Amino acid sequence: MDTKPTRRDFLKAASVAGSAAVAMSAKSYARVVGANDRIGLGMIGCGDRGRGAHMTGVHPHDKAQNVEFRAVCDVWSVVREEAAKMAKDWYGIEAKQYTNYQELINNPDVDAVMIASCDHQHTRHLEAAAKAGKDAYCEKPLSMDIESLNVAYDAVKESGIIVQIGTQLRSLPSMTGAREVFKTGVLGKVGRVEQMRNDPRPYWYSRVKEAREQDVDWKEFLMYRPMRPYNSVHFTGWYGYRDFSDGTVPGFGSHFIDLVHYITGAKFPHSAVGLGGTYTWDDEYKFTCPDHAQVLWTYPEGFMVSYSTNFGNGSGDSFKIFGNEASMDLVDWDNPFVYTDGAGKPGVKNEVTKVEHVEMPDHMLDWLQCLRTRKTPNASMDAGYQHAVAVVMAMMALDSGKRMVFDPEKREVREG
Repeated sequence: MDTKPTRRDFLKAASVAGSAAVAMSAKSYARVVGANDRIGLGMIGCGDRGRGAHMTGVHPHDKAQNVEFRAVCDVWSVVREEAAKMAKDWYGIEAKQYTNYQELINNPDVDAVMIASCDHQHTRHLEAAAKAGKDAYCEKPLSMDIESLNVAYDAVKESGIIVQIGTQLRSLPSMTGAREVFKTGVLGKVGRVEQMRNDPRPYWYSRVKEAREQDVDWKEFLMYRPMRPYNSVHFTGWYGYRDFSDGTVPGFGSHFIDLVHYITGAKFPHSAVGLGGTYTWDDEYKFTCPDHAQVLWTYPEGFMVSYSTNFGNGSGDSFKIFGNEASMDLVDWDNPFVYTDGAGKPGVKNEVTKVEHVEMPDHMLDWLQCLRTRKTPNASMDAGYQHAVAVVMAMMALDSGKRMVFDPEKREVREG
């Protein structure tokens, strides 16, 4: 009888593998909240992401976790008032409304903040929360430049606050299952990971709407960007303008590269190159984020990672990890599978094996639980730092047309 483990045995064993718990720091332990103490949350950024993902993501767990939204902050009064109404409907309280994020953070009734502001504001808001000792959930991409990223990272580490980054795909049971399968070595020597994530048009077009100047604190929105006349399209469609966002590489690509890190265990790319531009959607909006982009990273672990977007045609999506013994297809996030076709020795019978899920807490629930246990959330500050380094490198390469390298000791990105 042949007792040699099969590929299916490897995958089954991987599905029940666990991960080690991370010890909490002394500073974090000192903040342990009593089980009967209600935690007050503050929402910074009340747009579609803030209300539609953060607040509604917390709401199914708020009673069991004994939390409530006590304050909301946004520069646009319309969405700020909508967020306050949600809190009123859920908790019967009048959530305090703010235009300035620092005033919300200074509110003693706010114990933790959720940051769903614009990309150019993330590090500033997170740094302020850390300096105030307030735990935080912060949207991705974590940063648009290496300098502010290092400052925010240091502030979080010094404070000992709990931080969850909004790369929620790593909390999918399917992706944790994929990570456990990867650990078995069933793919063989991995040489390439790639994703193509396409759409007929850029996602920032759907964000454009009318916003009256009198309802917006334009200066607060610009933050440290140069003052310019108010523009409703730039304000509501900020995802498409380089002053406020770098577009699809940090937008969609941060989710992808975070999953690469999560599944493979890699931390930082060694080098990055990239190209991109506006090739399809050159119109009256004059968006400055590229509608087509291609970036490549190399990793010291010995593989290459490719990300591309075509915002002129929605076909051709893919997400694959290629090894010399098998490949993993993750384009359907909920149903990844391993297949041998195209890999291994000639004549090997093709096998297709489903990746078994490994149960994980919901991403929001994980953060809420960590507020009390003081354990490290699944998408830690370190994970956020790693994805941010990768996308910052990629955009610097795309903009300059030159190869960029990262020095993890000096925490610098330079030509190389």
